[in-house]
Amino acid sequence: MPHPLNERIVLASRPSGLPRPDNFRVEQDAVPVPGPGQVLLQVLYLSLDPYMRGRMDDAKSYAKPVDVGAVMEGGTVARVVESKHDGFAAGDVVLSQSGWQRYALDDGTMLRKLDPAAAPVSTALGVLGMPGFTAWAGLLQIGRPQPGETVVVAAASGAVGSVVGQIARIHGARAVGIAGGPDKCAFVRDELGFDAVVDHRAPDFAAQLAAACPDGIDVYFENVGGKVFDAVFPLLNDFARMPVCGLISQYNDLPQAAPGPDRLALVMRDVLKKSLTVRGFIQREFAALRPDFLRDAQGWIAAGRLRYREDVVDGLATAPAAFIDLLQGRNFGKLVVKVSD
Repeated sequence: MPHPLNERIVLASRPSGLPRPDNFRVEQDAVPVPGPGQVLLQVLYLSLDPYMRGRMDDAKSYAKPVDVGAVMEGGTVARVVESKHDGFAAGDVVLSQSGWQRYALDDGTMLRKLDPAAAPVSTALGVLGMPGFTAWAGLLQIGRPQPGETVVVAAASGAVGSVVGQIARIHGARAVGIAGGPDKCAFVRDELGFDAVVDHRAPDFAAQLAAACPDGIDVYFENVGGKVFDAVFPLLNDFARMPVCGLISQYNDLPQAAPGPDRLALVMRDVLKKSLTVRGFIQREFAALRPDFLRDAQGWIAAGRLRYREDVVDGLATAPAAFIDLLQGRNFGKLVVKVSD
């Protein structure tokens, strides 16, 4: 083993608003030893995702929060370095939930073997992993885009949004992306092939969005909330569908609601008046469809119809700062931490 100690990052305290570096703590201890039926994993890549912000709060949610003093939760790609499990051998590369640490023990129940020859293993955390599946399931199972319809997706250069828009186009819909800054907008338009893209930082963002959607919006894949939602909502057509995947602009305001006027009555009036479908979802609800997703996504990638971008930062110690940047939209593509070679 190249490292004699296990380095891990734990939740030192619960944040108020945007997390700070002192909400995290780096610890070192002995590399664990596997017992019967266990494997010892060495983490190669750690995924950083917006949902982790919610796990830092002690609030009721769809998953248990991370305890103070516990290792931060996260999906990983790892290598088996020692196995006492009949189903795994040293050298196997697996998708796991090892969290923010260099080594971890696992009983193998939730591990999935990866084929490094089939695709870069880091893609199991992005376009071929949870973010890609989230995009595929939310768009096709809830959004149900039809040929000729307009699909709008926020955070369009990110791990989920970039896949949403490309799948929309594969299914014959018109894809309009919303991104932040000229570089991300150029990537969405020129590299991913969206039909239009609007910069949410533009002072006339709402007017630009309306101009990009002259026939209104039939599907809005919600990743952001806030002012982006405010600009989108008036443009929704009758019978529009809104898969609600995330609200990253508001995560740091929760669990307390941000102060301001209560517009719920106005929103609900239009939900009724326009017969809108607004459906929150967690990707695991559609777990039985994962083989269909992998078949589609792998085929689209091989055919050059589905492209992706990774934002790789080096070293486990960089994870807290990179995660804070993610919550402020400073990443460009699927954010992963390279932990080990």
